[in-house]
Amino acid sequence: MTRATARRRRTASALMALALAGGMSTAALTVAVPAHADSWRDKEYWLAESGITKAWEVSKGAGVKVAVIDSGVDGQHPDLAGVLAGGADISGAGSANGQESIGAKPEHGTLVATMLAGRGHQPTDATAKPSASPGSASGPAAGAAVGPDGIVGVAPEAQLLSVSTWLGSANPGGKSDQDQIPEAVRWAVDNGARVINISLGSTSPEWPQSWDAAFLYAEQKDVVIVAAAGNRVGGNVQVGAPATIPGVLTVAGLDRTGTASVDSSSQGISIGVAAPAEDLVGGMPAGGYAEWAGTSGATPIVAGVAALIRSKWPEMSASQVINRIVTTAKDAGVPGKDPLYGFGVLNAEAALKADVPETKVNPLGSISEWIRVHRRGNLATTAPAAVPAPPSAVPTLPEATVPVAEKPSQLDSAVPAVVVLGFACLFVGIIVAAALQLRAAMRTPPKDGPDGPDGPDGAEPGAVDSLDSSTPT
Repeated sequence: MTRATARRRRTASALMALALAGGMSTAALTVAVPAHADSWRDKEYWLAESGITKAWEVSKGAGVKVAVIDSGVDGQHPDLAGVLAGGADISGAGSANGQESIGAKPEHGTLVATMLAGRGHQPTDATAKPSASPGSASGPAAGAAVGPDGIVGVAPEAQLLSVSTWLGSANPGGKSDQDQIPEAVRWAVDNGARVINISLGSTSPEWPQSWDAAFLYAEQKDVVIVAAAGNRVGGNVQVGAPATIPGVLTVAGLDRTGTASVDSSSQGISIGVAAPAEDLVGGMPAGGYAEWAGTSGATPIVAGVAALIRSKWPEMSASQVINRIVTTAKDAGVPGKDPLYGFGVLNAEAALKADVPETKVNPLGSISEWIRVHRRGNLATTAPAAVPAPPSAVPTLPEATVPVAEKPSQLDSAVPAVVVLGFACLFVGIIVAAALQLRAAMRTPPKDGPDGPDGPDGAEPGAVDSLDSSTPT
């Protein structure tokens, strides 16, 4: 098994344990029957302590759609009357409108939704009036049509899209965690969500490559994604995907004193901001309420503030929205950004009222840039753009030519013949000259006799007596 294969298997294994808790502390979940008066409203300490009631003086989230990718939202809850503007089931096991509570923790989506955009409700005797005190913890101005009882969310005038998924246990609809998450993100973007709340996470910081395209799509469509960092009590010692994806606003958890929670939070370099995560309250399916804890509850608080900003400044980019939230946060822990608090503790009032320089860069990074660096062009897309053929390079050598045969010249063919004939004539001349010289030599007579001047054979005088050739013997 290669190292890459083993890593993919570990990632897939961790993602199969993806929980709708980002993770929610089940032990801290206390279910209760519906209450009268404003006993549950009084428990929403974060509305004042996080500066939300002051932020309502500027915006309450009107005109903004927030998608809740979760276990389904019960739109029949009294605090969510008129809040849901649509929905879908991605799991294949829920209702088509996403309002059926499904999965291992079916109550989870409704808890998140009421904290994000709950509008409370009128008491049963119908004698109480909507709160008209924007600065109190009981709710925003009367124009928001918020009832005095029940849970009021951070962005009570925003609308929600319920995108139901089945996570945390075997899905009877057949779709895996890895398939549901990117499909849910794409559906939310295509149906007008300006903010996406993902109160879920895995125990692995890695995510499947199949998620890249969906989160890139959200980034390109200028959508703010807010995700839970996860809880140590749920096994998330470090931040897990999708909260590790660059560009996502990751939320860590605080305890009741405003300190990083030991159980209801985790740590990691991708954390952007911290918000309350203990002693939380929210609505339950079928009209109930519960106390609970976890970064699952801290996330809708921050997502609600993002909705307030997008409502106040509709043209503001997602990068600027995130930058406004993190730069106005109250620094905590070690100076500067750290793995427990990120940029600091959420300050909703400053996020809506402070002068913040504009930026074109998301302080939490970009999935587009991450893909360019880490995927090395291997991103699988549904419709890859056609790449034009590169122009031909300018040739650096002369263009090749084909030799053409030419008729031989008469002069070229005559030269060898002249040379051969010349040597032949010279050779013949030498032979003839030698023959004539020999012939001439043979015809010349000797002087003083046939044997020369000194007698036969040229003998010297007195050496031999000569015979008289004229006398007969």
